[in-house]
Amino acid sequence: MTAAALGAWIVFEDEAGFAMTPPRARTWGRRGQTPVVTVRGRSRRRISIAAMCCYRPGERSRLIYRPRFHPLLKGARKSFAWQDYRDLLVRAHLQLGAPIVVVWDNLNTHRAAGLRKYAADHAWLTVIQLPSYSPELNPVEGIWSLLRRGPMANTAFTDPDHLTRTLRRGLAHIQRHPALLDGCLSETGLSLTADHPKTIRKGQ
Repeated sequence: MTAAALGAWIVFEDEAGFAMTPPRARTWGRRGQTPVVTVRGRSRRRISIAAMCCYRPGERSRLIYRPRFHPLLKGARKSFAWQDYRDLLVRAHLQLGAPIVVVWDNLNTHRAAGLRKYAADHAWLTVIQLPSYSPELNPVEGIWSLLRRGPMANTAFTDPDHLTRTLRRGLAHIQRHPALLDGCLSETGLSLTADHPKTIRKGQ
């Protein structure tokens, strides 16, 4: 069934990891003086974010996300489990108040048996896999770019809490500006069509 038939939101999902070492970006500096950002050295502390860009014609575009903190313990999981994705999908369904068609990549956790069974058992959830090696079709990639070129760029993080606050502040800014989410969709070449208002097609 299509998103139009379901009256569903189209929800793109992706995840990314962020470390204490900041991404570098172009900035201003005095002529002949290269700007220097002093950091605390290499750190193993990382935060993962799973994010969803949510679209439905006639509705304000939405961003829903969940962080995961990686404890520095031997054998501790350093990625999202399939139950984490299930819980994020349930949260999106409750917040959006409608069925969802989730579009994501072929990560093995996305294809876990438990997650497939959960989708099969719940009529409000439809799962679509993106083609292999096609991050350019996922607007969530644009969210990571906005963070790394914006609040994350050239920032000397003092501790993991500083990193967390910066990420949350950047994501909250994007949530308050749905035009940024619409721009991330446009960058993929995908569009919500006018003739079939709740479907997506590849732009020319």
